[in-house]
Amino acid sequence: METVDDILIVGGGLNGCSLALALAGAGFRVALIDSQRAEQASADGFDGRSYALALASQRMLAVLGLWPGIAAKAQPILQIKASDGHANAGPSPLHLVFDHAEIEEGPMGFMVEDRHLRRALLAAIAATPAIRHLPGETVVRQGAAAAWITVDLALGGSARGRLLVGCDGRASGTAARAGIGRTGWPYHQTALVCAVAHDLPHHGTAHQFFMPAGPLAILPLTGNRSSIVWTESDAQAQAIQAMSDADYLAVLRPRFGEFLGRISLAGARYCYPLGLSLANAMTGARLALVGDAAHGIHPLAGQGLNLGLRDSAALTEVLAVAARRGEDIGAAAVLARYQGWRRFDAAALALATDGFNRLFSNDNPLLRAGRDLGLGLVNTWPTLRRGLIREAAGLTGDVPRLMQGKAV
Repeated sequence: METVDDILIVGGGLNGCSLALALAGAGFRVALIDSQRAEQASADGFDGRSYALALASQRMLAVLGLWPGIAAKAQPILQIKASDGHANAGPSPLHLVFDHAEIEEGPMGFMVEDRHLRRALLAAIAATPAIRHLPGETVVRQGAAAAWITVDLALGGSARGRLLVGCDGRASGTAARAGIGRTGWPYHQTALVCAVAHDLPHHGTAHQFFMPAGPLAILPLTGNRSSIVWTESDAQAQAIQAMSDADYLAVLRPRFGEFLGRISLAGARYCYPLGLSLANAMTGARLALVGDAAHGIHPLAGQGLNLGLRDSAALTEVLAVAARRGEDIGAAAVLARYQGWRRFDAAALALATDGFNRLFSNDNPLLRAGRDLGLGLVNTWPTLRRGLIREAAGLTGDVPRLMQGKAV
């Protein structure tokens, strides 16, 4: 039996759930087609996964009514320190420091554990009558017509809406079925992700060490814990991931350093191959792409989730304005406004992180000297430094209303 909604969302991850809530708040009826089963998505234990939410993303979650339930479990990011690093040598004495006190708006962002953010999203979705959540379901076929787009579901039945949104990741089936190709390349690097407990407080400071094999991010969590995103070559990463916990820590410790005292694992360990993946278009016939389905970038700047939330906020605003004007929300002219708003910003950030990764993921002594000098010079240029802090906080450019803390 076919059910009719305004908008169909494929993908029940963080972007898909956030978009569903934003669209429901703007008055749309939404079907959220989620391949993950409900019991998997709502697991309570800490599994080591966390996200860096820019200040603008936190404002969006506040408008959606999620932040009051998350705030006490979030760690404000008060300072960011970036420097070259070497195993057993610690950070370079020349480093870049971003401090939240240099801007008026507050912390640059917040670290939030996956379990807290995901559970808050699922609880809000369950409490929103305008959202029809279909966990454990996948799309096997889609087809656009003059006024509708229809999807066939793996467990039987179909759904129809005026717009289909793909939030289904880099291997987006939504994009592939629409004939939207991708441009990109592998980095031949893998991110090792975990969380650690440590003896000393981090004082809300995030660290980015640019090691020869790739960046090592140490991101503050609540209590004396930090999230680790550690980049190595594919072969080295696979060897490290296969080690026992004790051997894994023995490899991490000289890279991490001793500035937070002794460290121990807190949660599970993950690894993800890294690469650049850009959809050749963010829209198609009655179709839009959001988040990694549109642009998968290097985690160097910690902006992947923020970029997807910015897509969701922009798409919601475009569709809400179009609906108030009496326009067809799936029309090509409406979707062109979304693509025009988001495509350049997303591509520019993707290419910037690509360039930074290539510049910093090597041990050339001349490049290292130039990098150290550049990082040090930024510290002496307050106007540039404040601009970069505001950029990291998501406060620059054409910011969607939700990310300004305003309802659509």
